[in-house]
Amino acid sequence: MSQTVSAAAVTTTIGATAAASAQTGTGGAAHAKAPNPLLSGLRPLALDVAAPLAGYYLLHSALGLSEFAALAWSSAFPAARTVLGLLRERRLNLWATLMLTVNLAGLALTFVTGDARLMIAKDGGLSGTVALAILVSALIGRPVMSPMLMPFVTKGKRDRAAAWERLSEGRAAASRSFRRHERLFSAIWGTALLTECAARVIGAFTLPVSTMAWLSTVFLVGAIVAGSMLGQIAVEPLEKLVRTEAETPTAA
Repeated sequence: MSQTVSAAAVTTTIGATAAASAQTGTGGAAHAKAPNPLLSGLRPLALDVAAPLAGYYLLHSALGLSEFAALAWSSAFPAARTVLGLLRERRLNLWATLMLTVNLAGLALTFVTGDARLMIAKDGGLSGTVALAILVSALIGRPVMSPMLMPFVTKGKRDRAAAWERLSEGRAAASRSFRRHERLFSAIWGTALLTECAARVIGAFTLPVSTMAWLSTVFLVGAIVAGSMLGQIAVEPLEKLVRTEAETPTAA
């Protein structure tokens, strides 16, 4: 598996883990006449994460393009999504931008070849790119993990989806607390991945290559487990805030 796909897989694994930890019910409660909020929330992830990954696999593995060429071509879609978001909505598409950043980093690092230690550190550099992007998004108040988490906290219910929007846009009494926990969730995951990156890079140059061949996977799994468990510190309050806001009579 290529280094860039590994980093992107970290991101999608985070989504699956966050979904499993946050989802305690099904999304079938949405009314039939309106779009299901769960599906609406997942659609951007399919476009901005799954589509570039599928494009890379198709071009590199199925069609035999070089890693550099496959990364370059698969970057076109998130690049277009980023530009269209800025032009149409005057807003940055966070997930498309993140995938574009990861692909660009991968393009730069395709020139790192030869030394096995450098190849291991290269993987860490890409997961570090994802981690830094997540941390910066939390710092500027637009946590990139929130769009991924939202469908599973709202569980496909329109009243909870509306409550999430009010809370995130500052139109609810508990918005400040909600935003704080939003940022905390992204900060937890960003820190877990940055720690994994540091451990992988340090291990690449201090431990035997044969050890790092399997220990890198242990580091990644450990980061995902840590992020999933510690993420509950933010997920549980978010669920409570959304549920309370949805049940508030004035919020109907």
